[in-house]
Amino acid sequence: MTSTTATVHKAKKHDSGIKHVSGRARYIDDMPEPAGTLHVVPGLATIASGQIKSIDLDPVKQAPGVVAVLTRDHIRGANDTSPAGTGDDPVFAENVVTFHGQALFAVVATNRLAARKAARLAKVVYEADEAPLISVADARKVGSEVLETYQFLRGEPIEAIKAAPHRLKSEMKIGGQEHFYLEGQIAMAIPGEDGDMTVLSSTQHPTEVQHVVAHVLHVPQHAVTVETRRMGGGFGGKESQASQWAAISALAAQVTGKACKLRLDRDDDMIMTGKRHDFEVGFEAGFDENGRLIAVDTDLASRCGHSADLSLGVNDRAMFHSDNAYFYPDVRIKSHRLRTNTVSATAFRGFGGPQGVLFAERMMDEIAIETGLDPLDVRRANFYGQDSRNVTPFGMIIEDNIIDDLVTQLEKTSHYRDRRSEIEAFNKTSRFLKKGIALTPVKFGIAFTLNHLNQAGALVHVYTDGSVYLTHAGTEMGQGLYIKVAQVVAEEFGIDLDKVKIGATVTDKVPNTGPTAASSGSDLNGMAAKAAADQIKARMRVFVAERFQAQQDDVVFADNKVSVGESSMNFSDLAQEMHLDRISLSASGFYRTPKVSWNRDEVKGRPFFYFSYGAACSEVQIDTMTGEMKVAAVDILHDVGKSLNPAVDIGQIEGGFVQGMGWLTTEELVWDDQGRLRTHAPSTYKIPCASDVPEHFVTNLYESSGNREDTIYRSKAVGEPPLMHGISVFSAIYHAIASIKPGTKPQLDAPATPEAILSAIASLEPS
Repeated sequence: MTSTTATVHKAKKHDSGIKHVSGRARYIDDMPEPAGTLHVVPGLATIASGQIKSIDLDPVKQAPGVVAVLTRDHIRGANDTSPAGTGDDPVFAENVVTFHGQALFAVVATNRLAARKAARLAKVVYEADEAPLISVADARKVGSEVLETYQFLRGEPIEAIKAAPHRLKSEMKIGGQEHFYLEGQIAMAIPGEDGDMTVLSSTQHPTEVQHVVAHVLHVPQHAVTVETRRMGGGFGGKESQASQWAAISALAAQVTGKACKLRLDRDDDMIMTGKRHDFEVGFEAGFDENGRLIAVDTDLASRCGHSADLSLGVNDRAMFHSDNAYFYPDVRIKSHRLRTNTVSATAFRGFGGPQGVLFAERMMDEIAIETGLDPLDVRRANFYGQDSRNVTPFGMIIEDNIIDDLVTQLEKTSHYRDRRSEIEAFNKTSRFLKKGIALTPVKFGIAFTLNHLNQAGALVHVYTDGSVYLTHAGTEMGQGLYIKVAQVVAEEFGIDLDKVKIGATVTDKVPNTGPTAASSGSDLNGMAAKAAADQIKARMRVFVAERFQAQQDDVVFADNKVSVGESSMNFSDLAQEMHLDRISLSASGFYRTPKVSWNRDEVKGRPFFYFSYGAACSEVQIDTMTGEMKVAAVDILHDVGKSLNPAVDIGQIEGGFVQGMGWLTTEELVWDDQGRLRTHAPSTYKIPCASDVPEHFVTNLYESSGNREDTIYRSKAVGEPPLMHGISVFSAIYHAIASIKPGTKPQLDAPATPEAILSAIASLEPS
């Protein structure tokens, strides 16, 4: 790869940015509907756990506009939409209801309103269970596990803690989070000839939707084509959970022979689709007088919901990141995956990593109170280092550790020490208002820990006018993946970026793809697109070298020309001449991440290709009388290697921070004891708004010579790691509360809502 570039490493506007802000970006609900399109609405269970004794759907069928009512009996294939084929995520519940809001049937009608009205007319008789399992505590009490317990173990942590000069034992609750994508779950299925089905789906994983739809319809995978042009947000909520709605719309199309569209109402979407896993964490630690850890023992118990979904990977990822940036000499990290009568928890930006990191940072804050040290000094004392202090609890050696240098830079530029002194002085004289500040690091592993997902394909066509068509395995959900990969292709061919057309992600162009997740979109698809472009360039080099009697290695692609020595020709002319000479201008590229391997059973291998790093310094103010909190200032320094597109990356970092801040401060999920989600609308669930972002919000990219691993143009992933910068706000709140009674550890659970803040303040006083 060249050291100087024309297109990559440059700030380029998002390819759909103007369309986004002007309302001209077309989502599935904006697309013209084929004549006679029908609309599909699911019917929901009204209990959380119990038997279905009878369902009378005659009133539904007789309602105005109803064309069909779909049940399990219409499914020719498998009544299952689970991502791993485990059979615990039915399209329609059959005899048993396992969560409130579960789909029992679906109404197909001439318009959406008619379908919605009809869906409420079903007469269902249940035999409800007396006490559904709602919380982690409920599930632990009866031993309800959706997956087996799993652990990392090194040394003798329990004995080491007992022998340590200082010890602490603590616990905390970590809430879940609603994805709140702007575009809800939606799919439109269009039947073709010979049983073929085209499905337009708002999904992060078109191949999985293809597989699920094929299984449900009982057709070969080649009969199903899934297309995703863009999503109005995904954040993990459309990695596995788009499949059910695509399958129901395709089933409706198969039964009726008409195009069918299913778009969940916002309330139904929030009730029926998964969230971030919430956790209850208990931990013990042994440490010395400098706050340096000797041993750690932690239990991570998560609410997985009624089915496995992606809980194996999510909970494993929480374990992988429970060390964050810190070395644990002796350690046990144990994970309990609990089945409850709530909607299945699923992927969410960070995929369990944020919950693990939050535990690590809470432990640092508590050690700081125990020792009387500055929390940043405790964190620094425990950073990964060299020699024996660079091995993770899962046995991977950290080869690219830059966290100490990065934190040192942010400590200086954010004026952390001076501000902390000023805050301590303020808190001594302010009776009701208290301030807090925290500087927290992030170390985040990049790769899918399920090894076969670390692959991608791409398809590149060069047309005879020199324009280029690009499509690949990645999906665009607003994060800027399409423009980054287009920049790579433009750079490789040495042409202007506007010469590259970015096509939708479609399963008949690039098959057998993995999901756009795990922050690996640019890593995988950028390399796959480069591989495709390189094949075409190799043919071009041969052609040009023969034409000008030169060496292939001397051929240069730049400035919309292809040159060798003093000779050159326009890229478009070259494409035209190669076509006339019957040379292919199309190629399919493929990439698989090197070095990664993970044997879960043996707890052995290298699950990550590399790590991304960052740090955030946040300052807050709380009102001890009301529990209200305001973020006063944020400074972020984040490592993206050599950024493919600095403008897009900064946007991702800032957006990730705000989403992480929302998870830990305002976004609270509440189920009642009957398993009904009470926070199922914007009126009861609060995401951050513009006024929650502080005026002082400074984001910088860490100066880097590039990723030490051979990634696309030496860049690093950026999607998920920045979300954990929001933890700095939570730690700052903790500091503000702790200042009320120095030396005492408050019991602050996440999210730190006003109620939680007041509860933590109350915990400082003896009961």
